[in-house]
Amino acid sequence: MDDSSDVRERIAAAAETVGTNWPVHSFVTANPLSGYEDRPFHEAVERASILRGGRAYPDPETFRAAWERGDVDPDRLRAELDAHGYECDPEAALELLAEAGDDTRAVRDDATARVDRVLASWLAAFCDEGEASWPMPNREAGFYDAFRAVARHDSAIPDAASLADAPDDPAAAVRDALADRPRERWTAIFEAHLNALPGWTGLLTYRAERGDEWQDAYPVTLVGYLAARLLLVERFDAPLDPLADADGEETDTAGDASGADDADVPIEEPWLRAWEASYRGEVVDAVADASAARHASDADDDGRADAQLVFCIDTRSEVFRRHLEATGDYETHGYAGFFGVPMRYQGYDDEASAAACPPIVDAEHHVRERPDDERADERAAYDRWTGRLHAGEKVLKAVKSNAATAFSFVESAGSAYGAALAARTLVPERVHDLADAFDARFPSVPDFCAPSVEHDGAHEHGLPVGMTHEERVAYAGAAFETMGWDDFARLVVFTGHASETANNPFEASLDCGACAGNPGGPNARVLAAICNDDAVRDALRERGHEIPDDTVFLAAEHNTTTDEVTLYDGDVPESHERDVERLRADLDRARSGAAAERAESMGGDPDPADAVRDAERRAADWAETRPEWGLAGNASFVVGPRDLTADLDLDGRAFLHSYDWQRDDEGDALDAIFAGPVIVTQWINAQYYCATVDNAAYGSGSKVTHNPVGNVGVYQGNGGDLAAGLPLQSLMAADDDPHHQPLRLSVVVHAPVERVRDVLADHEGVRTLCENGWLSLTVVDPTRGHDAYAYEGGFAIGDAAERETASETEAEAETEPEATVAVADD
Repeated sequence: MDDSSDVRERIAAAAETVGTNWPVHSFVTANPLSGYEDRPFHEAVERASILRGGRAYPDPETFRAAWERGDVDPDRLRAELDAHGYECDPEAALELLAEAGDDTRAVRDDATARVDRVLASWLAAFCDEGEASWPMPNREAGFYDAFRAVARHDSAIPDAASLADAPDDPAAAVRDALADRPRERWTAIFEAHLNALPGWTGLLTYRAERGDEWQDAYPVTLVGYLAARLLLVERFDAPLDPLADADGEETDTAGDASGADDADVPIEEPWLRAWEASYRGEVVDAVADASAARHASDADDDGRADAQLVFCIDTRSEVFRRHLEATGDYETHGYAGFFGVPMRYQGYDDEASAAACPPIVDAEHHVRERPDDERADERAAYDRWTGRLHAGEKVLKAVKSNAATAFSFVESAGSAYGAALAARTLVPERVHDLADAFDARFPSVPDFCAPSVEHDGAHEHGLPVGMTHEERVAYAGAAFETMGWDDFARLVVFTGHASETANNPFEASLDCGACAGNPGGPNARVLAAICNDDAVRDALRERGHEIPDDTVFLAAEHNTTTDEVTLYDGDVPESHERDVERLRADLDRARSGAAAERAESMGGDPDPADAVRDAERRAADWAETRPEWGLAGNASFVVGPRDLTADLDLDGRAFLHSYDWQRDDEGDALDAIFAGPVIVTQWINAQYYCATVDNAAYGSGSKVTHNPVGNVGVYQGNGGDLAAGLPLQSLMAADDDPHHQPLRLSVVVHAPVERVRDVLADHEGVRTLCENGWLSLTVVDPTRGHDAYAYEGGFAIGDAAERETASETEAEAETEPEATVAVADD
């Protein structure tokens, strides 16, 4: 292998320790320690601390608070302490926590700090996505070449002119910089430098992997980035190998992934496991009890629900679903919020399309809003008004950014801007009312438009526009089969979700994670359009889905900040208008209850009427740092029929995916859930966990001091690394009071344990996450006495063992479970 190829391969291997950082405008929550998931959790976080510093377990005060609240079961804690070799009682264990030591912080020497600061400024200039009025020149040549051409004029860089003399090939520049270093140290050196600015490195990884329009126009590679960094290291005389010990011995962070002995497990690990087991036990017991009651019930409810609504599995949907079900005979289901349609979507007024599916799924279609030719008058009126608005916005932007007109503009328009700022500060709810009135006249989804779901032979961005008939049938069938239901109400509503917030760089973090940080309404509209197609419905009947002729599919979008649900009902037939009006009224009632519950968790007024108004104020208040809690609190993922959790208040902490094992003979639906939703929810959970336990290392600090840069991220202050994680206000109720309880995800599946075993055998990634402690998996088996089995390399019977239930049949008694059900190696 030649030197250039060796350099590139080692850089690629080192980059796995950093992960991916999506641009803030399409924020996707992901595990910041994803590169370490092939190691046991306690070993992974220890290795990560060498590169990034910080802690990866909750601090002693957080554990003590959980203990004093009663969140940690004493018996579970004693069992975990004993299992990990700690022979002490809980109080002594609390003292051990306090003595465990301070945070490990990566200390930057002054020269390295200067390298970071200068390099970050050039990355910000190069990666800008249209925000800068005067963009960096030479960007089309790529980062490395543009940096050498322009940075040589940077007076902050010693001997900057010599940058032009560096090798044209960035791999050659890296090789030259490491000429006096042994080759076996190269990967460790690359890891250290890639982790020096993990936010920027993660963004460059995103650019290189996704290949979007910005990458096509202005390419950047990790090799080119490292070459530029090492050129600066040389000029600032910074350490080339930062991980070398002071006495000359060198720390290897690229060792084999192997488990550690129990003696090496930190005291925090048994504490965290006990806390998680205490929470998980309550969820598992509730699901097992409901499973037993479900089996014992002879009631055969053939009644037809007033309506069926499918929500995203998002934890915020759990709250709203409870309140909606309390208003009437409504049936709700949980499904991944992109509704199984992998696409890029372009709205009528959008200049470009956006991903509308999870990052682990490749978009396969391009769907755009197409106007109805029969409603040309409505379209013309809409275009006329919005055209004037957009023209005014362009003029305003040009005037504000032009050096010759900026000062005169401020003098002439200052009073108007002052009044607007005062209104947003003093009466933000009135601003919300005005925005609602404007949206009513100029909605983001005009009534005269419909998504282009039929493939017409055209292609955009390398993707077919729309879908073939067979593909549409497959997407609709997969939705019903994965959720496990075949009975259809007169109204079936696919409900995506979005957020509403003002002056918030992290607004995408509150939108649909399953839609790549975008609103889920478009996906709901696409699936509804597919299911209303007569040809699709005929084909679905051939697959066993008997959809009544009077069933109408609608789309909706749930605003998780205000809990308002917008129904897209422009084409509802007259026969269903009363059904829609009744549903709309009940959605408003559910909104009041859900808003009151959320208000109480945010310290607001729990009175339903006042809570709705307060939610609208938060959404419109430009100074509000916490418009909503997002997915804070998430801790479990329950896979099973809704009636197992319908009577439970899960406090907005559970992802809920509908699944009926009795309608999934081959395990295909469960396989799809393990392949997608389990992975995505673990990403979300890990992001919230890491940003809570150490926001400085894995979050983004306070929103108050955020400085947006280039429409790609935020700084803390006026420069440095991109903040890659969640802000403090998304996690903390106060400086010393975390609202999000940092627990690793507990997955609970209602299905025969043998079926889960077979599906898990095909998902090595999920098995690895379980075995290394990044998440837990428990199966409540309805065929084995509704007992619980915990996966620990195999399925061992859990805390619900030997439960006597009235529902246990003779057949169940004859198949009494063994202590362990083995899991295939592959």
